[in-house]
Amino acid sequence: MRNARSTVRPWLAALLSAAVAGLGHLYLRRWLRALVWLGVAVAASALVPAAALEAAAAGESVDLWAMAPVWLVGLLCTVDAYLLAVADRRLAHAREAVDDGGRLTRCPSCGGDLDPDLTFCHWCTRDLGDVEVATSATGER
Repeated sequence: MRNARSTVRPWLAALLSAAVAGLGHLYLRRWLRALVWLGVAVAASALVPAAALEAAAAGESVDLWAMAPVWLVGLLCTVDAYLLAVADRRLAHAREAVDDGGRLTRCPSCGGDLDPDLTFCHWCTRDLGDVEVATSATGER
């Protein structure tokens, strides 16, 4: 059974964050982080001269350097949402990869079903010989 974290789409988190700062983090259910990014975006817009904001709202040409704080925060927010989604997805795949007997049943990298006769994932070709298997949810080995 797959959990919600394993179905997270990093590209969607990035796209949402590019549209509105913090929206991708809401998609990832990172509530506090979403509020922080939204606050940082508002603070960055306070650094932009009022004339540049008015010109942007009116659809007129805007000095790109004047809008640099807003663009920078948007870019950082988008990258952060993407990297968080990738990390969440990998962690979920790793948790789903082990059965009750401590054997790998799914690839910890791609989440594909494993063939017990192979020492690598036939979906993503990852070598499984160096994978350490956690035997409990607390991480004990």
